Amino acid sequence: MTDSAQISGYVFHQPQLLETALTHSSVNPHVAKNYERLEFLGDRVLGVAVAALLYKNFPAEPEGSLSQRLTALVCKETAAEVARKLNLGQLMRVADEEIRHNENVLCDVCEAVIGAICLDGGLDKAVAFVNYHWTELIDKKVAPPKDAKTTLQEFVHTLGLPAPQYVIVGREGPEHEPLFTVEVRVGEKYCAGGQGHGKKAAEFAAAASLLKRLGQ
Repeated sequence: MTDSAQISGYVFHQPQLLETALTHSSVNPHVAKNYERLEFLGDRVLGVAVAALLYKNFPAEPEGSLSQRLTALVCKETAAEVARKLNLGQLMRVADEEIRHNENVLCDVCEAVIGAICLDGGLDKAVAFVNYHWTELIDKKVAPPKDAKTTLQEFVHTLGLPAPQYVIVGREGPEHEPLFTVEVRVGEKYCAGGQGHGKKAAEFAAAASLLKRLGQ
């Protein structure tokens, strides 16, 4: 535990919130005083804060590009990167030292700290914390990350293969929230399927599945 009850310049008025945010469930699995509930809150705050940053910083970009940026900036790898920068792994209370280096845990504890700041100082303080640590990451990503469909199309082109073809092979669920199953084929040799609540989401899932199969 940090003696000053502060993280990157933010001083907690309620140090117990920071202690909870830095406590892994392995310390006492039968007690709810761990970061999990704070992580739930921090995850939502992070998403809203980063979305607002992107909306402000890229006024000319369409929704699709903003969504791609958002996905990259709130993903497990990015949150874990911030956690390492803040040395959260070493500050955690854990029962097993290996947990300190687990990327999923680092992501969760980073979001838990954001949630703790939100409860301790209010939403504005939590958003300011996110703005400070994520603005630099936004600046690093000059171009929006490519979606799975674009990546697949470019990859198969480098192999001299025909463009991917997407076909809806199934639809289930209620009318207001249908679940689509889409199959993507590249020539006669490569194919994969994916599901999503919407045709585009299912196509992206199928493309991602085929990329994984192709080792990408």
